[in-house]
Amino acid sequence: MEELSGGRKSTIYRDGEVVYRPLQPWSPTIHQVLKHLESSNVHGCPRFLGIKQNQEVLSFVAGDTYNYPLVGAIASNEALISAGKQLREVHDATVSLLSQMDVSKHQWMLEPKEPFEVICHGDFTPYNVALSQSSVVGVFDFDTAHPAPRVWDLAYSVYCWSPFKTDNNDKLGTLTEQVARAKLFCDSYGATDLEREQLADAMVMRLQALVSFMRQEAKSGDESFAENIEQGHLQAYLNDIEYISINKLEIQRALCN
Repeated sequence: MEELSGGRKSTIYRDGEVVYRPLQPWSPTIHQVLKHLESSNVHGCPRFLGIKQNQEVLSFVAGDTYNYPLVGAIASNEALISAGKQLREVHDATVSLLSQMDVSKHQWMLEPKEPFEVICHGDFTPYNVALSQSSVVGVFDFDTAHPAPRVWDLAYSVYCWSPFKTDNNDKLGTLTEQVARAKLFCDSYGATDLEREQLADAMVMRLQALVSFMRQEAKSGDESFAENIEQGHLQAYLNDIEYISINKLEIQRALCN
């Protein structure tokens, strides 16, 4: 078996076209989401294959994977455009499932946020997609999926893909280049005028929610989150919140033009 990166608490393994991941309290909910995406013919998502002891068994999403810094195909406009389209396809497919669900009766890793418009992926980032050449052909790691407004997921995705980051390893390009990438993502997704107007504020709120979640998990004894905080990841998010807030008007003007 091949060990895959990306596990939050436990190790993830790949055996051929199958992936074994540790079961979590919210796994049954995510399995329902994945089965719905499969039945809706959304391509490029993991298929739920079953449970083996304390592990979930999923299909492997094939393609090239990347992480920060964004270099090569993942930094291309083609990747950005295909990512926006992929996120839109996932969102649209979840609308019918959400209409049938009682959100309060399901367990989620991240807290649902009203109004419930779609089931967000929750972590639709460059390191959670698979590419064929320069096009996004798949997305994985749905653990963070949760019901929320479209703009909630769009905001975090735009933040990560633009990216509006200040860390030397994570940032890419000037503010002008970042807002151009943000607009391209929004155009590809088909964001409304209102979503574009709300996006800068939504990015700040989404990052604030992430900071609160990290602190809560670390306080409850999660060693991985405590380690992330010690390594400066939380401070990086705080720096990015300040960066987005300072440049809010320029971001809004570019997205709404």
